[in-house]
Amino acid sequence: MAELRTDRLVLRRWRDSDLGPWAAMNADPEVREHLGDLLDREQSDASVARFQAEFEQRGYGWWAVEVQATGEFIGFAGLDQVDDYMPFTGVEIGWRLARPAWGQGYATEAALRVLAYGFDALELPEILAVTTASNLRSQAVMRRIGMTREPAEDFDDPTVPEGPLRPNVVYRIARGTSI
Repeated sequence: MAELRTDRLVLRRWRDSDLGPWAAMNADPEVREHLGDLLDREQSDASVARFQAEFEQRGYGWWAVEVQATGEFIGFAGLDQVDDYMPFTGVEIGWRLARPAWGQGYATEAALRVLAYGFDALELPEILAVTTASNLRSQAVMRRIGMTREPAEDFDDPTVPEGPLRPNVVYRIARGTSI
């Protein structure tokens, strides 16, 4: 699987050198605000092992994202199969960036490249995105990349206890939609 590139970013396979910065992101309460509990180093490292295994199995998944000019790891972006327990099926786009990378357009830039890969290389008919109802920053990225919210599909995540992280929203974009 080749790298994906944008004007400023490289989306690539994970490296051992990504584990420390990834663990720092997973220990950051602001980064994890809409995701649930903080992860310790062992849990964080295990997530990367899962990402790598899924990539090997499917040929796509969560790419590590680095800034091209500096080589700095800033997070992830990619595609994943929707979990079996969700009330819908499909392939989901997602991203997560370290706080210093927020507000610079990196999430939108990476997501647009991932969408192009999903539609052009994988020939997916549609890609969806899911986030908590309170995650307005991610919803703004979803709208910027041409996705449309499907309010009838909003749902309470069955794996999350009652509280602000349980209500989720669904956005979709079909192949051939102009952005």
